[in-house]
Amino acid sequence: MYIITRWLLIALSLVVAAWIVSGVSLNGLYITLIAAALLGLVNAIIRPVLILLTLPINIVTLGLFILVINSFLFLFVASFVDGFEVDGFGSAFLGALVVSIVSFLGNRLIVAQQKPRSAVSN
Repeated sequence: MYIITRWLLIALSLVVAAWIVSGVSLNGLYITLIAAALLGLVNAIIRPVLILLTLPINIVTLGLFILVINSFLFLFVASFVDGFEVDGFGSAFLGALVVSIVSFLGNRLIVAQQKPRSAVSN
């Protein structure tokens, strides 16, 4: 259930990114779901390796280089999925930033909903 929730959250964040960023476009629900699945796989498998390989530059830039890594991975996924278009690095940077923010907020909302509420004792 958690994987499906994350997948749908990434798909929703891609829709929000396509709505906000003018250089990002999606052609339909099917393309959005495929792009979300591929983006989730890339973020789970390739992103940690890239972060580890670029650790020195991440330390020097205080972690801001991760935004560049996210942008390149966003472009990478767009190059494989027909119907998911990104117009360049600037659009990829903004699109990846929007996806990150929306996913973060969605995860916080999901975690807040799953926490058991403690009863207030009198």
